[in-house]
This record gives sequence, C-alpha cells and structure tokens, in this order.
Amino acid sequence: MRGFLTRLAKDSSGNTLALIAAALLPLLAMAGSGVDMSRAYLAESRLQQACDAGTLAARKALGTKISTLTDIPVDAGKRGQQFFNVNFQNGAYGTENRTFNMVLESDYSVSGTATVNVPTSVMTVFGFQTIPVQVECQARLSFSDVDVMMVLDVTGSMRITNTGDTLPRIDSLKQVIKNFHGQMAGNAAPGTRIRYGFVPYSTNVNVGHLLKDEWVVDNWAYQSREDAGKTTVAKGRTYTRNWAYVSGSRTDWIVDSRYEATEVPGSGDEEEYSCDQALPASTYSWSSSDDGKERTEVQTEPIKAVLKIQPKRSLENGTAYRVYLDDEECIVERRENTDYVQTFEEVNEVPSFNTAWNYLPISRDVTNWRAETAGCIEERKSTVLTDFSSVDLATNMDLDINTVPTAGNTDTQWRPRYPDAIYVRSMTGEGVGSFSTAPVLKSDQEFIATGNWWMSACPPQARKMAPITDAELDTYLATLTPYGATYHDIGMIWGGRLMSQKGLFAAENQPVSASRSLSRHLIFLTDGQTEPYDIAYGAYGVDPIDERRWSTSSSMSLTETIEQRFLFACNEVKKNSTTVWVVAFGTSVNQKMKDCAGEGRYFEAANSTQLNDAFNTIAKSTGDLRISR
Repeated sequence: MRGFLTRLAKDSSGNTLALIAAALLPLLAMAGSGVDMSRAYLAESRLQQACDAGTLAARKALGTKISTLTDIPVDAGKRGQQFFNVNFQNGAYGTENRTFNMVLESDYSVSGTATVNVPTSVMTVFGFQTIPVQVECQARLSFSDVDVMMVLDVTGSMRITNTGDTLPRIDSLKQVIKNFHGQMAGNAAPGTRIRYGFVPYSTNVNVGHLLKDEWVVDNWAYQSREDAGKTTVAKGRTYTRNWAYVSGSRTDWIVDSRYEATEVPGSGDEEEYSCDQALPASTYSWSSSDDGKERTEVQTEPIKAVLKIQPKRSLENGTAYRVYLDDEECIVERRENTDYVQTFEEVNEVPSFNTAWNYLPISRDVTNWRAETAGCIEERKSTVLTDFSSVDLATNMDLDINTVPTAGNTDTQWRPRYPDAIYVRSMTGEGVGSFSTAPVLKSDQEFIATGNWWMSACPPQARKMAPITDAELDTYLATLTPYGATYHDIGMIWGGRLMSQKGLFAAENQPVSASRSLSRHLIFLTDGQTEPYDIAYGAYGVDPIDERRWSTSSSMSLTETIEQRFLFACNEVKKNSTTVWVVAFGTSVNQKMKDCAGEGRYFEAANSTQLNDAFNTIAKSTGDLRISR
C-alpha cells in the first residue's frame, strides 16, 4: 500500500480528477455554510425587528400605570405577542420552534428574548441540522425633565357627584392627580426633574403670596362709598309687635302632604330647589280692627325716629296652608283656625334722619396688603377688546404673561383685592337700579356690597413650579375647596405666568442645563362653561362699572369676552414652547377650548374613570417610548 501511494505521488498523470474530488468536500462545506448562514442572518434580522416591535407594543400598552406592578399584565403581554407574531410569522423562512418571552424589569422597561431554529439545506450533509438564532430587545418609556402646570376649576359645581361616581368631582379630581403624580414618578429615570405647579381658579386667583412687593401698587382706587357728611330724610317702615292671645282656637301646623322639589338649574356654587306645586284651596280668612287710640313714642336706636303705635285686634277663621323646602323635599302643612282672636300693635316708624352716601372710586393706601387681604388680586392694565386678532400687550398687560412689573408703574403692577370696600352702584338689594360708571352722590340708598358674595370668591392659593412629594401633594390638595363662579380667562393667564421661562420666575423655569431638554405641559381642567356675573367683584373689578375688560355697551357679551381672552391667553402660553391640554369633567368641551388645545389634546370625561384615562394619556405623551437595547 505504501508503495502504491509513493508511485501515485510521483506519477502526475491521471490523478487530477481525484484531486478535484478530494477538494469538493471543503468547497461544498464553505458554499453550504454561506447559503445556510445567509438564511440564518436574514431570519435573525427579521426576528430582531419582531422582538423590538413586540416589546414596544407591550410597553406602550402599559403606559404609565405600572408603579405598583411586578409583572407584565395579561393584556399588555397579548399586545406585545400580537405585534411579534405579525412581524415574524410562525414558520417564516422555514424556521422552527419560534419562542418569544417578555419580562418587566425593575426600571419598568420591558425586555424580550426571541429564538428560532433555522433548518440547514447543505450543512445537514455535515451533521448540522439546524442553526439556533436568539435575539434580545428592550423597550423603555423614558422622560426628559418635565414641568406640569395644573389649572384647576374649583368653582361651586365641583361639589357635584357625576353619574356613576361615588365621590364629588373635587375629590375624584384629587385622587386622579395623585395617580398622575405616582405614574410620572414611577417612570422617571434617576436624576429626572419633574415639577408641578397649581392654579386653582374661580372668579379670581390667589397669587399674592407669590408676588414681590414691587410688583404690587402702593395705592389703588376701589368702587366704594363714603359718608356724604350730611343727612337726609329717610323712608319709614311699618311693622307689628306685642301679639297676645284673647280667645278661640288654632291647631299647630300639621303635615298635609309631601312631594319632590324641583331642581333649579344654574344656581352657582350649590344646587337649589323650589316648591312649584299649587297649595290646596284655602278657606282661611283674617281681619283686623282698631282696639284703642293711637299713641306715640320716641325711638333713639337703631335710628332716631318717632313711633306711631295703633292698638289692634285680629280675627282668624278657616284652614290655612303653607309649604316649605326640606333639603330636596317639599312639605305642605295646614292649620285650622276657629274664631281665633289676638291683640297686637301696629307700629309706623317715621325716621328723623338717615345717612347719605357718596358712591364713587375711593383711593386707599394698600402697602399693608399682605396682612389685610386673602391674596387675590385685581389685574394690571387692560382695555375693553372686541378684536383679538392684533392685541396690543402694552395696553393689555393682563394678557401679557411674560413682562415683569416695573416698580412705580401702576400699569404694569397688580392691585390687591379688598372685597369689604366694594359697592355696586346703582344696584339695590332688591335688584332695582342700573349700573353707573359715574359717581352717585348724596344718596340715601343702600347699594349692594357684593365683594364677599359667593360669586366674588377668592379661591385657594396657587403654587408655582417646584418638585412635590406625595405628602406635600396630599397637604396641598386638601386646601382645594369648591366655591365661586367660572371665569376661565384668569386661570389660563396665571397658569401661563407661573410657568413662563421668560417672565416672573424666568430664572427658576429654565432647563437644568443646555444639554437637558425640558418638556412643558399645562393641563386646564374645568367642570363647566363660562359663568360670569356682572355684579361680581373679580380680577377686573366690577365689570360694568370698572370697564377694564368689558362694558355694557360692548358688542360682545361678558361671557364671549371672557372666552376670547381665555383663547388669546392660551395661544400666548403655547408660544412659550408649552403643550396645552384641556379636560372637561362632567361637561362638554366648547369650541374655544378645542381651539386652545388642538386636535388630540382635549378630553371629555363623564366620570372619574374617564378622567383617570385622560390624565394617563397625558402622562404617556410626556415620555419618549424607544428601544434601549
């Protein structure tokens, strides 16, 4: 055998074919591995894409509601599996034994591992039946630094409980805000700065504690009154007193019937009801006659007057009915009278004199406003506008959310709210009279003092942008109590002011550094449409008297004026690289609100579940969903 091989080696004739045959095996292995590895590489590439798609879909389905989770919920897992299956179908490229598994990591990213076996075509000759392929992927919802300003309607209607809910709107809102805060914190990477600001609003906003002294005027004139320095004859009054039983009988008031009261819509800060059904037919009669001679007395208090006193005797017979409201129920009562006789005195009070008043703007020193007021304000310089296409911010400083006041320039400064000083001329408590921009002098009439009426309410304090802990948030939300009327413009204006990176707190509202992005969001929540009252004392004084925002002669209503100013302020906020979201809770979104937020950024929430969903959508939008591995 050795000799044969030696001769074969020395003999070069006829051995070429054998050499070629011997070389075919390694060549075949090389070519086969190339073909099979190409298939494996293609499968791996598609498998990686499918893995990425699956984890992205699962992480997106989780959103921000994961701060208490330890594993991927079934619905999110199914969503991720669906996207994986669509991108890499079972048996694709001839593969076998496809697997895809996902886990929720401690940082709330979703990690995935996908595997398949790629059958070989050529390499099977060499004993390699399959090529195992494995890929890994990870999806993360990450956040840049975030500023979130919440402008919250805290008017009286927030006491109402929506259909299907168990808590009043204000309490449902507080819980949703807590959830939102927890969701944002649960998704924040270490070192991420998340800050919150709050502007509760109704007729006004409470921002005085945030203002520097030089941002507020030292003197201001209020629609008030002063003693005219002389007196005038006043109107008298007639009343009865000293009733005494003589004879006859009369029963107590006895319940005759009950029925459900009628709810009165548009009642402001609380629900009101009325009893509208007619009373049963009455047989009651009453008559009186003089019972002696008239006499006179001199009265010194509460006003000086002469009292003319006429003794009287009354007679009552028959059945009388009355109705009164008990919560939401009307109770009808009756009383029987049989020759029921009483004596009494009819008193005619003739006042000697009464105080006369000058009703006019009265200037006062307000340098001690921090101690004397609750913190609400009157807005700085403004004018009555009907065209909002080209607003001059120099003469409408109320709509300027960026300019810092100049000390001594009252046009640029805010004015403290002094509700006790306000009188609405020339309106009386009986609703008689008309609005007068001119002073009313030496009048003996009592015009209404609406500064402390419910529709002139001063809401809870606002809070400028700052990080907030769970405990701090609980403490702050506990201060939110519903009261007052709905004025959307002042809420939007101050929400924009407190988060502006160019205005009052510019230094505080800048990004941490030039290399770190800052995402700004303003969430405007309301449970009602604009609901102004012309007699209210608010951020623009008494509107029909001060005429800083609206006039009775304006071509626009007060409601239209407020909504236009709201929309203009909203657009000013958006100019500051801020995304505005509008949430209507238990009400509908009107066109101005839609125009403010823009498509996809307004929500209508009929109950607390839908409100939570809306805030969850907003939370998702503040983050960046991406593949991290």
